[in-house]
Amino acid sequence: MPFERYFEPSAPPSSLPFSPTVLLDTAGSPKLPASLPLKSACRIVRQMVCELVQLFGDRVMLRRDRRRLSCHVRQIAMYVCHVALQISMSDIGEAFGRDRTTVGHACHVVEDRRDDLAFDEFVSAVERIVTAVFGLSEVTAHD
Repeated sequence: MPFERYFEPSAPPSSLPFSPTVLLDTAGSPKLPASLPLKSACRIVRQMVCELVQLFGDRVMLRRDRRRLSCHVRQIAMYVCHVALQISMSDIGEAFGRDRTTVGHACHVVEDRRDDLAFDEFVSAVERIVTAVFGLSEVTAHD
């Protein structure tokens, strides 16, 4: 069955077959495709973060560590949704079943942890992957 039957292109194909179509809002910043609900985008990001953490994890977790790890995964996913996908904290909170202030706290926690070089590289890699998956042109550089 043809690919187009399941997925209709939102814009005409570009001259390069690998360059994604980037949608821009009125302010000129990249946004998600209209066909993708924010809740689904946040779930996808959370699952990607979870898979990457499991991929790079190197020890067997105790029950307490697993609970803490799930909190860290959620915080990283919230941060990446806010920074890379430019979703508002209110929308992220609704998608994760949390309050916008919890999303703000998660962003602060991840920013504070980015002082560690290994963690910073991990979060940067997640941002690049999420940007590539959702077809956005670029991620704002982290200072």
